[in-house]
Amino acid sequence: MFKKGFDNDLYLKLQSETILARIKDCNSDKLYLEFGGKILFDLHAARVLPGFDPNVKMHLLAKMKDSVDVIMCISAPDIEKKKVRADFGITYDSDVMKTIDDFRAWGISVKAIVITRYDGQPSADSFRTTMESRGMKVYTHKFTKGYPTDVDLIVSEQGYGANPYIETEKPIVVVTGPGPGSGKLATCLSQMYHEQKRGVKAAYAKFETFPIWNIPLNHPVNRAYEAATAELKDVNMIDHFHLEAYNVKTVNYNRDIEAFPIVQRIIEKITNAPSVYKSPTDMGVNQAGNAIVDDEVVRKAAEQEVIRRYFRYACEQALGLCSADTLQRVELIMKDMGLKQEDRNTVVPARQAAQEARERNKGNRGIYSGAAIELPDGTIVTGHNSPLLHAASSVVLSATKKLAGIPDDVELLPSHILKSLANFKEDVLKSASVSLNLEETLIAFALAAATNPTAAAALKKLKELEGCEIHMTHVPSPGDADGLRKLGFHSTSDAEFATKALYRR
Repeated sequence: MFKKGFDNDLYLKLQSETILARIKDCNSDKLYLEFGGKILFDLHAARVLPGFDPNVKMHLLAKMKDSVDVIMCISAPDIEKKKVRADFGITYDSDVMKTIDDFRAWGISVKAIVITRYDGQPSADSFRTTMESRGMKVYTHKFTKGYPTDVDLIVSEQGYGANPYIETEKPIVVVTGPGPGSGKLATCLSQMYHEQKRGVKAAYAKFETFPIWNIPLNHPVNRAYEAATAELKDVNMIDHFHLEAYNVKTVNYNRDIEAFPIVQRIIEKITNAPSVYKSPTDMGVNQAGNAIVDDEVVRKAAEQEVIRRYFRYACEQALGLCSADTLQRVELIMKDMGLKQEDRNTVVPARQAAQEARERNKGNRGIYSGAAIELPDGTIVTGHNSPLLHAASSVVLSATKKLAGIPDDVELLPSHILKSLANFKEDVLKSASVSLNLEETLIAFALAAATNPTAAAALKKLKELEGCEIHMTHVPSPGDADGLRKLGFHSTSDAEFATKALYRR
């Protein structure tokens, strides 16, 4: 059963007040506000802070939209290597397009796109051409000369001055991107340099949700941030600059703390004045810690997120998408927190379902997969694969029957329909696999509901699966993964494959 640990309305109020106050405190004409994390669909925050609206930052911007311009950053290397946003299974360049569309739907226009760390990459050129053909202004920033040690060169016409200036009109300029390493900070500082040359007094601040600066260093919410950024090797630390300046312990992460002296000197060089910031924590405006209303709830939620991250990185390593070192970092975090894989409620039932399927089918060739879903009331529903259905398909159908109060032995998709589809996949589509993945099953489910009232009753329950936990004993196929993502599951799987085939579809 859902328990609230975070007051979203309080957060929205505190956050908007803090951002507006920062402009006054900096005594500036324009504030460049670096938005870290995800502005839209911040699913990590929603998972570790139950009650957090994943779109609350957009609600915040919508309240302030008359005062806000937006600049989107994306690094050319991320475009080149086709880096993927896991929440949606889309590349960073596609995520930029999606985000711009989402902003427009909220009545907020994106002023420009900046391709950072540009060095003539063909894929970056292609992306630029595509976006310009759709009416977007696109700028390229090369690696800043002198960075990070030669401040005089950085803050010069050969450094930030070599970047084109991006015209903005509003007093708050939100600089965001699809993920870490997008070049948001460099873009903010480059713009501040150009503003100063034009006689405009500009300031910088950072809006980063995690780590949360005013909760303990080893709080599970902050450890979940370390797990989420294991690939970047982020480590939470006490901000010793803040401790020295104010004798107050606050939490930040290694990259911000390491970069602070350089950033501080750059800002002072740009503005020709002492920096108002005495620590990297000073630069932030995040109020998430002040909106936590039930610490025990968010602790438990964050512990579960750490376990989810472990499974995700284990699968990515098996797929060749991350290093063994990344997985080991999350394993160490789990051990430090006293967590194990089986602390995720769906793990053991899924493995048991696979084992039971193997025992029932002794002598039959094939690999048997299990899956388990935890329903909103805590009930666990299990399923396994068969010659006609993937394990994900089986367990989702079983879950809808449970929610609708339909006996387990009632067929929602008659076997003759499933066999017909299997024959169609084999004979017409020439598919090597004839069993239905989740996306295919959902289409068949919707068609069956048109003539079967029982199936229609079960189909209506699909919406209640959003936010439910699911674990599978094998890495989902693309069709299963897409179906689970669209239904809104929090999904994990063991780092095993459901087939010995090298090509997965």
